[in-house]
Amino acid sequence: MSTRRAAGLFLFMGVAFGAAFPAIKAGLADAPPLLFAALRYDLAALLLLAYAAFVLGDWRPRRRADWLAVLAGGVLFFGSSGFLYLGQQYTTAGVSAIIYSLGPILTVVFAWVLLPAERLSRRALVGVLVGLAGVALVVRPTPEALFSDGFRGKLLVLVAITGVTLGSIAIRKSGSHMPAATTTGLSLALGGVVLHAGSLLSGEPQAVRLTPTFVGSYLYLAVVATTMAFVAYFSLLDRVGPHQANLVVYVVPVVATVVGWAWLGERLPAVTLAGFAVIFCGFLVVKWPELSRSARRAVLRTRSRRA
Repeated sequence: MSTRRAAGLFLFMGVAFGAAFPAIKAGLADAPPLLFAALRYDLAALLLLAYAAFVLGDWRPRRRADWLAVLAGGVLFFGSSGFLYLGQQYTTAGVSAIIYSLGPILTVVFAWVLLPAERLSRRALVGVLVGLAGVALVVRPTPEALFSDGFRGKLLVLVAITGVTLGSIAIRKSGSHMPAATTTGLSLALGGVVLHAGSLLSGEPQAVRLTPTFVGSYLYLAVVATTMAFVAYFSLLDRVGPHQANLVVYVVPVVATVVGWAWLGERLPAVTLAGFAVIFCGFLVVKWPELSRSARRAVLRTRSRRA
């Protein structure tokens, strides 16, 4: 894969994932939150499993570890993302995306707790504390805000990214060697079942209004922001590795904020943007050695190709 193509995939992922937050916010006007999430995953699962079957030739689990990975992905990674839809009823797309950018920092903490081989260095601990300070700026848990809808929405989004992060750690711990597209497709299918059950148990109306806004948001989320974006992510992961590929999480809030402003008329206070900057600084502190090594390898590859 050329450097230009890798950059194009990275840009596509940032836009696709970033615009997903405003698309969720727009679609919630015409659909109950958990049902909306479940329907998105139903279609995305069909598309990704078709890709796994016809392009990769590998669409089903074969080992116990594969089933464990699907269970973790379906229940934790995608099932818990229903809290994102619940939270976005009360907060903006930009704020939700900024809280989601805490994911890489939470991954370091949970990996340290759940994976015996992981170690939390002093540098990483400082980075984690800086990242949490950034989240505090975004959430702003003041006494007068504790019972507000906005604060409730932010907490629900924080629950969502916590579940997503735990899901990613559990998938890693399962030891599965299925193609990532297969694991994701099957996890989406199971996550859809979990969310449909949650929708029914919570008493949500089992109907949506098929307005042009909802149909457009739904198709964008299922086809572009899930199926196409994940395929792009897998391709980029093979090319540049997880440390560089996961930097997209810091492009996403920028896109979400701009699209939310242009499409939905949303505004973010300066303190929220400052919180995002602090979270990003925390990520840099945690991941600086890995990012430095990845950058050096990229420079060496470029020089060797030119030579």
